[in-house]
Amino acid sequence: MKPMANRCDLHTHTQASDGMQPPAENVRLARVKGLAAVAITDHDTVAGISEALEAGIQYGITVVPGVEISTRAGGKDIHVLGYYIDWENDLFLSRLAELRDTRALRNEAILLKLQKLGISITMDSVISGIGRELKPDESIGRPHIADELVRLGAAIDMRDAFDKYLAEGAAAYVSPPRITPVEACQWIIEAGGAPVLAHPGLYGDEELVRSIVEQGAFIGIEVYHSDHGPAEEARYLALAEEFEMVVTGGSDFHGARQGVIFHGDIGSVSVTVEVLKQLKN
Repeated sequence: MKPMANRCDLHTHTQASDGMQPPAENVRLARVKGLAAVAITDHDTVAGISEALEAGIQYGITVVPGVEISTRAGGKDIHVLGYYIDWENDLFLSRLAELRDTRALRNEAILLKLQKLGISITMDSVISGIGRELKPDESIGRPHIADELVRLGAAIDMRDAFDKYLAEGAAAYVSPPRITPVEACQWIIEAGGAPVLAHPGLYGDEELVRSIVEQGAFIGIEVYHSDHGPAEEARYLALAEEFEMVVTGGSDFHGARQGVIFHGDIGSVSVTVEVLKQLKN
């Protein structure tokens, strides 16, 4: 058996949000890597799932329908992954649309701050830089704005754009009011899915992570992630055991920008397919 034949990457993004590839390409790449399954988890949208599921049939690979919902708690942006959601549920779709409206307002506020800093950037130029027409329900994210900042010469690369302007505490950072992690979990559960706390190591606040977990709304935690080192993995594995949570993992693949893959390549972080059964149950 191939080394990856019983493995799955449960965190990838597509052009439906801020990934660089069409959904079908993520599925094809997962097949090339020898994975058994891949999850499509775009930000606040499920627009890429239909194409990915069709590609899953074509390439003989399991596609897990997912989403990554933006929330706010303790002064931090907290991301909530949802797996096996009913991605055609009307109530869930309308709720995601509200989140994308919030995201659009945030983007405009970011651009206004950048303009006040003397940078000639508009939403039209950001969308033009994507190089294709946006499909319905696709969302613009900070990486798209970062790409335009690089094109304008205001940043060297995406990391530089985030460090200077877009990351928390940077010159053009904006965080609008959002739903709480518990609310996102409720939305996911009501849509038949399993809510998982995404990349807890990125929040830089272990007390906050524990307090969120203690609220009991999550069934899983993303222990394995491209930006987690051995210390984070050990810490969150212990937390998962303490609260009897499903242990998940994924690359958080977005594709390559300026020749650099963020956060990791498809399959670079994975878990066994047994996790899929746990999420379904």
